[in-house]
Amino acid sequence: MSTESNFKRFVEIGRVVLLKSGPFSGKIAVIAEIIDHNRAIIDGPTTGVPRQSYPYKHLTLTPLKLSGLPRGAGTKKVRKEIEKEAIVDKWDKSSWAQKRVAVQKRRALTDFGRFSVMLAKKQRRDVVRKAVAKA
Repeated sequence: MSTESNFKRFVEIGRVVLLKSGPFSGKIAVIAEIIDHNRAIIDGPTTGVPRQSYPYKHLTLTPLKLSGLPRGAGTKKVRKEIEKEAIVDKWDKSSWAQKRVAVQKRRALTDFGRFSVMLAKKQRRDVVRKAVAKA
């Protein structure tokens, strides 16, 4: 009796994770080794995240995975695999990363910036309304 799992992302060696908290919050890293059911060793040599133990509750699993990473791989091997599979570029092109960038830009707006966005939305809404009325 084989049933399909609803889960698609697992804690596994080579899984790319997004750090939710701590000094490296918002950066991505790779699970290099699993310590126990609460922590893993992560490494992000190309994203500025040093090799360290990190609790799962402060990680978010992404759909990206390094396929050729062996257990307990060192930083050099992790860097080589990340560059070979262009993980950082894949992450930057993902809709998840682009939404995070857009939210950060929106949060950084000044009062005048928010006002400008409001005016632009009004203009866009007016153009759409006229096009729909014409059609």
